[in-house]
Amino acid sequence: MKEPLISLQGIVKKFPGVLANDHVNMELYPGEIHAVLGENGSGKSTLMSILAGLYRPDLGKIMVSGVEQKFRSPRDAIFYGIGMVHQHFKLVEPFSVAENITLGEKDSFLLSKEKLKTKIHELGEKYGLKINPDAKIWQLSVGEKQRVEIVRMLYRGSKVLVLDEPTAVLTPQEAQELFNNLRRLASANCAVVLITHKLNEVQEIADRVTVLRQGKVAGVLEKNQITAQEMVRLMVGREVALNYERKPSSAGRVVLDLEKVTALNDLGIPSLRECSLRVREGEIFGLAGVSGNGQRELAEVIAGLRRIESGKVSLDSQEISHRSPREIIDLGVSYVPEDRLGMGLVPQLNTMENLILKNYHQPEYSGRWLLKPKVIQKHAEVLVDQYQVKLASLHQPVKSLSGGNLQKLLLAREISGAPKLMVVIYPARGLDIGATEAVHKLLLELKSRKTAILLISEDLDEILKLADRVGVIFNGQLNGEFPIEQTNLEEVGLLMMGSRSVEERIDDNEPACL
Repeated sequence: MKEPLISLQGIVKKFPGVLANDHVNMELYPGEIHAVLGENGSGKSTLMSILAGLYRPDLGKIMVSGVEQKFRSPRDAIFYGIGMVHQHFKLVEPFSVAENITLGEKDSFLLSKEKLKTKIHELGEKYGLKINPDAKIWQLSVGEKQRVEIVRMLYRGSKVLVLDEPTAVLTPQEAQELFNNLRRLASANCAVVLITHKLNEVQEIADRVTVLRQGKVAGVLEKNQITAQEMVRLMVGREVALNYERKPSSAGRVVLDLEKVTALNDLGIPSLRECSLRVREGEIFGLAGVSGNGQRELAEVIAGLRRIESGKVSLDSQEISHRSPREIIDLGVSYVPEDRLGMGLVPQLNTMENLILKNYHQPEYSGRWLLKPKVIQKHAEVLVDQYQVKLASLHQPVKSLSGGNLQKLLLAREISGAPKLMVVIYPARGLDIGATEAVHKLLLELKSRKTAILLISEDLDEILKLADRVGVIFNGQLNGEFPIEQTNLEEVGLLMMGSRSVEERIDDNEPACL
């Protein structure tokens, strides 16, 4: 049997009040793609940070090719052939590809530019990671930036490559290209480690899976044992619904109608360009797109947080284009932003205060000058119980809650107002599978109450599970839309990259949904 490139033996890591890793063992072999799964707080990120030299273990050994090594910093991990590609890339945007690849390297200034370019080209050819060494990082797509990160690790001699949520911001085509490249890396006797929440990707590409739960190894699965239900059982310790019963759409009247809306981003550049779409009552309209194509600006336009330059926004046939956020809230629009803490909730305020942020002025919760604390507390108790928000006290600042509980708290506030329209961005981003299931069920329950829901997400699996219709946004415009039963994943991916649909051309002079 092959000797492992890396062997983690009895790894223990404690933080104040938390045992993140509890005697964890894991082996990484050359030629394999190894997935690491676990819910948020299971210890997988801590374990990989120890492997990458970001943390030092309290107990345990890191064995490299059978010899114990102690990593005092990421530089030590890199020296022993371990490289990590983070979910949020560590690149300097104004610098070129070549400059980023050699950034931080000793004596990099002595290397001629031509030799450096030749080396980058050789790595690109060998592993299918072709990239222009002279291109500036800001000129590259997300997929190309990821390639730069991987080539940087290979340039430094990495034989163990750790990738954190590598497909989170990729189109299906880019994700498939990445998988092909990772297989080539593994075939060259590298060990590839994937940290991911996407079970379908694990089933497609992983040779082995280590599942962590509450800091311990819950199980190790070989290729022939990898099934979605088994991975979930090990992660959560119970059965979780991976697919939801799809009830026939009962879409009714048009609730939201955008007609040729143009709006600027924070830099004063058009981010929405004559964008048109409609959302009906009792349906979930899933809007897919690569981040930065106008999604946030679209949501803020609907919520009254961003001024439009031209066009019209209507709610139930009533124009709301230039209404204030307060007026739009009172008309029945709820908004769940991508930034849970800071924009959705106020970190320093407690649960009760956050739950009445939008309606504290109503007579039910306040008199002439004073709030009604007993009424507010009762209101909070009911919502916390109904939406199963786990917290120590109603009086604790919400910044101490987990991501899943923050999202449930935010949804509790927005849903309790019985909205006509719910606009929700990336509802399950960063949540583990159990919290994701809870959030999805809340949205489906809201749909059953005839609420119109605009679901904006980069996760196509999430959209395909929940949506009745799917639209694709690219460069501030709706680039195509389909009923869910006619949605083709490959075509959606092409539209996300700017291609036009062969079967369904969007007439720029007409609303996208009729």
